[in-house]
Amino acid sequence: MNLVEATLLGVIQGVTEFLPISSSGHLLLARELLGIGQEAQAAFIFDVLVQLGTWVAILIYFWKDLAGIAVDMWRGLRGQTAPQAQLGWLLALATIPAVLAGWLIKEAMTGEISGLLLTGVFLLTNALLLGLAELAGRRTRQIENMNSKDAVWIGAFQALALLPAVSRSAASMAGGLTRNLTRPAAARFAFLLAVPVMPAAALVALLDLGSLPSAGSLLLPLGIGFLAATVVGYLSIRWLLNYLARHSLYPFAIYCLVVGLAVLLISISV
Repeated sequence: MNLVEATLLGVIQGVTEFLPISSSGHLLLARELLGIGQEAQAAFIFDVLVQLGTWVAILIYFWKDLAGIAVDMWRGLRGQTAPQAQLGWLLALATIPAVLAGWLIKEAMTGEISGLLLTGVFLLTNALLLGLAELAGRRTRQIENMNSKDAVWIGAFQALALLPAVSRSAASMAGGLTRNLTRPAAARFAFLLAVPVMPAAALVALLDLGSLPSAGSLLLPLGIGFLAATVVGYLSIRWLLNYLARHSLYPFAIYCLVVGLAVLLISISV
């Protein structure tokens, strides 16, 4: 992988991590269309670690929220008034389903269940999730009204993103919308929920990186991809939150439907 390819993959990661159209699916498609050759384990490690760039983008964008939540959780443990402590514990609770599911199916996620055909199928699944969530949700609740059932429900939806080409943000937002959160509230909770989840996956990838024979040659492309993902990810968060204040998720569902059908046709014809 050269630096131009690493930059392009970083940009794709930054855009598609937050727009609910699947970062893993688009990274796979980019490799297929551009002929970016990479061994399955190396590609998996690269994608997960470049994803940390989008994690940094979340930290930068939501740093005031995250600092307030951390301080209030500490205050709550000490018996002091802590209005944001509940949100912190709800995020922790919602993290559990994805962590458990990821641990159970880690080996399968290094390439055995990927490919064009399943990418198309799961992009269609992504479209279905978004469409059904828009139809089912009444969009009357805010994050302040959430409870533990909401957190577990959204966490279970987030676990669906372990499937290739199912977007983490789409799955988490769909979970929030089906619990009647407003679109901006569902998106905000989904983005905050990435904070405890992404480092867990990255830690596993870092351990695997040390055992990879080509680890040294991967470091510079990783750094370039990481930086691109951070900058573009920050811009994507800001754009999407502004968009969802006035618009629905249907355009993203239609996009995933069209791309998913196209990928299926291509996979069948080759």
